Amino acid sequence: MPKNMIFVCKSCHSSSAELPENPPFDSTILLEQLNTLCTEKFLNNEVEIHPVGCLWSCNNGCVVSVASLDKPTYLFVNLTPGESAAALLDFMQLYIKSAKGTVVWKQIPELLQSALFAQIPSVVSNETPGNSD
Repeated sequence: MPKNMIFVCKSCHSSSAELPENPPFDSTILLEQLNTLCTEKFLNNEVEIHPVGCLWSCNNGCVVSVASLDKPTYLFVNLTPGESAAALLDFMQLYIKSAKGTVVWKQIPELLQSALFAQIPSVVSNETPGNSD
């Protein structure tokens, strides 16, 4: 079974207009919370969390993307440490359960509905566009 991945921009900060001189940045706090909660919610290592240098959405606070093989990638912006980590992992449970990776809007945790910036179609697929039956 392919891994489901969460990518966390480790240079994001949403608490103020300027980055603090002494980390941790908000994204570091969010990353730590995700790692802690993930071990509690996903016992069989079906989710990998990867810090990344930048997700190029610097004006949008903490940015996280969710991706898996043959599923769309979701991009969440303006996340804050605290409730965001639990909401992201709740979303991951829905994402993993969906064979195609689509999550019904009403099922997306309310906290994430306003943070959902994009759903990007999968770039890895067993089907060629136009050849589906």
